[in-house]
Amino acid sequence: MMKKEILTSARTGDSCIHVKHSSGLDIYICEMNGFSGVEALFGTKYGSVNTMFKTAADNDYTVVPEGIAHFLEHKLFENEDCGVFELYAKTGASGNAYTSFDKTCYLFNCSRNYEENLKILLDFVQKPYFTKENVDKEMGIIGQEIKMTNDNPEWRVFFNMLRAMYHAHPVKIDIAGTVESIAKIDADLLYKCYDTFYNLNNMVLSIAGNISADKVLEICDEYLKPCTDKGLESVFPPEPDEIVEAETREKQPVGASIFNLGYKCAPRSGIDRLKAVSAASIVSSLLTDPALPMCERLLKDEVINSTFNCEVFYGDGYFTLIFSGEAEKPELIREAVFAEIDRLIAEGVNEKDFQRVKKSAYGVMVRELNNVEAVASLMLNAYMENVSPYDSISIMSELTCGDVIDFMRSQLRRDRCVLSVIETED
Repeated sequence: MMKKEILTSARTGDSCIHVKHSSGLDIYICEMNGFSGVEALFGTKYGSVNTMFKTAADNDYTVVPEGIAHFLEHKLFENEDCGVFELYAKTGASGNAYTSFDKTCYLFNCSRNYEENLKILLDFVQKPYFTKENVDKEMGIIGQEIKMTNDNPEWRVFFNMLRAMYHAHPVKIDIAGTVESIAKIDADLLYKCYDTFYNLNNMVLSIAGNISADKVLEICDEYLKPCTDKGLESVFPPEPDEIVEAETREKQPVGASIFNLGYKCAPRSGIDRLKAVSAASIVSSLLTDPALPMCERLLKDEVINSTFNCEVFYGDGYFTLIFSGEAEKPELIREAVFAEIDRLIAEGVNEKDFQRVKKSAYGVMVRELNNVEAVASLMLNAYMENVSPYDSISIMSELTCGDVIDFMRSQLRRDRCVLSVIETED
C-alpha cells in the first residue's frame, strides 16, 4: 500500500510530495508549474565508504574492494542492447550519474518527454548486466581514470589531508579506489553489491519541475519491482578523535602552491548534523569574507588571493571544515585562522556581521527553491540524511551567534587541524 504526504516549509510556503511506495522506494515529487525543465535523480545510499556491510540474512560482515561502488555505477550504464546515453539521446534528455563518498545517483535533465525519460531511468537502474568481458573492459577504463585523478593536484591535496586526518575511516580512500583494489572486482561481486544496496528500500527517486505527480506515480507503479527490506547494515572501523598528523607536504609540477586546511570535527547525523552544517557554514563565511578583518589583512599582505575559500564536508562518520586556495606560505593562513577563531570565541561574533552572513546564506537557500535542479537535489539529500527537505531552511533561520560560538569552541580545535600542501617544484 502506498503512503502519501505533503511536506511544506513553514518559512516559505513551498511544498513537495513524499510517497512511500509499495515497492519499498521513497519518492519525492515537486510540481513546479511554469518551469520548463525537469530534473530526476534515482539514488542509493551506497558510496565509496560502504566497504563493510551485512544484511539480516548474513551471519558475518562482507568486506569488498575499495572503489566497487564507483565501478558498479559505470557498469549500470550498459545493458544487453545498447548504452543508456543512446536511449536518452533519442528523447533529447541529458543523462548522467555520479558516485560520492556515501551515495550513488543516476539522473536526467530534460525540457520535454519526461515520462519517457523517467521510464528509461527506472528501467535501466533495475536491470544490471555484468559479464566477465564487460567487467574486464571497464577495469582498464577506470584504471586510466584513477591514474589521471592521481595526477590532479587539487585531488591529491584533498586526499592527502584526509589521510592525515582519518586513521581508519574509508573516507580517506579515493572514491574510484586504486588500480590494485579494482583488480579484485568481478561480476559475482558486483551482483552481490547490487542486490544488497540497490534494494528499493535503500533508494530514493527525486523529481522536480514541469511534471504531474499522478503521472510520475503511474509510471512508478508500472516500472518499480517490489523488494523485501533486507535489513542492510553498513559499519565503519572505530575512528579516534585525534588526527594522524598535523601537516603533510608534497611537491608537484604546479604553477602555484595550493593547500587544504581542515578541521576534524565530531561526526553527526540527522537534525544534529544539519545544525552543525548550518553553524559551520556561517563560520566559513565569517572567516573567508574579504570585507572582514582577517581576510582583508591577508589580502593586503598578499598571503591569500581570490582563490581562498571554505567548505563543509560531511557524511556518515566524518565531518570537516576545509579552507583551501593558492598560497606560497599556507602556514601563515593557518596561524591567522587559529588567531581569528580564538578572537571570535573570546570577544564574540559581531552581531551585524553575523546577521549579514546569515541573511545571505538564507537567501541562497530560498532562491534555490526556484531552481529545478536544486530542488531535486534538496529532496534527495534530505532522504539521504534522514531529515525533511525544508529542515535546513528552518534551522538556518533559527541559528544564533551563540550556536556559532559553541561550534567553534567545541569543534575547531588546533590539535584536530591538518594542513595539506602541494608545493611547486624547485
